[in-house]
Amino acid sequence: MLELFTLGTLTFPDIGPVMFSLGPLDIRWYSVAYIFGIVFAWWYIRRLTKRPGAVMSADHIDDFITWALFGIILGGRIGYVLFYNFSAYLKDPVAIFRLWDGGMSFHGGFAGVVLAVIFYARKHKLDLMRISDVVAIVAPIGLLTGRLANFINGELWGRPTAEGAWYGMIFPSDPLQVPRHPSQLYEAFGEGIILFIILQFLYHKTRIAKDMPGALAGIFIAGYGLVRILVETVRQPDAHLGLNAIGLSRGQMLSIPMFLLAAWLISKGWRHRSALKAKGK
Repeated sequence: MLELFTLGTLTFPDIGPVMFSLGPLDIRWYSVAYIFGIVFAWWYIRRLTKRPGAVMSADHIDDFITWALFGIILGGRIGYVLFYNFSAYLKDPVAIFRLWDGGMSFHGGFAGVVLAVIFYARKHKLDLMRISDVVAIVAPIGLLTGRLANFINGELWGRPTAEGAWYGMIFPSDPLQVPRHPSQLYEAFGEGIILFIILQFLYHKTRIAKDMPGALAGIFIAGYGLVRILVETVRQPDAHLGLNAIGLSRGQMLSIPMFLLAAWLISKGWRHRSALKAKGK
């Protein structure tokens, strides 16, 4: 049984980044997190295709999931290269292709999925806003598993906590070996669990999905941006980036523009709802 508390701090459950090995092949928690998120999205949206008035058919989702996968991987990797370590990759461009060394950006993966949704909707003449809503309501599960994998890997930990704080955790990879915020768990709870519950309630228990297409996608984007900005106040900034002149981390800077997109999507949904009301529907 894992020891939960040691000298006023939480004990890090040192599980290790490798889930299991098949001969020379290591199956890592981070890879499993990506796979689970994609499979869950495919399974969940496929269930929605059985409902009357579904925006996508089963064949559509079987096809789209490949587009989304490439969007996540290519966007996430390119985003990390451009946003977080461009100078290093400029010196060693081959390293860009060494995905096994790690280095993915949510904001890059988000941009990749947005482009995948846009191109797929146009190619198959589907309703872009309604597809965006469906993708948005499953996205938090991928965020949840990804953050849990970050935690298991003992990476992306938080800043030092107040002395003696019960929630402080000492991570094996921390050279200072001081109690820190388990910020990965904060993000997993906020971006994953809370946001998922909110979106499920709005989708299944209200008329937002029907009357305000695009609004759920906007709520997801705004919700993610809010959680990310808040948690980044206790997350340790990247050592080679630090904070900018006004005290913002790179993650916070990249999250702020998301509110503009969220506002546009929500306002677009609101205008659609107003138009329905004007027609007496």
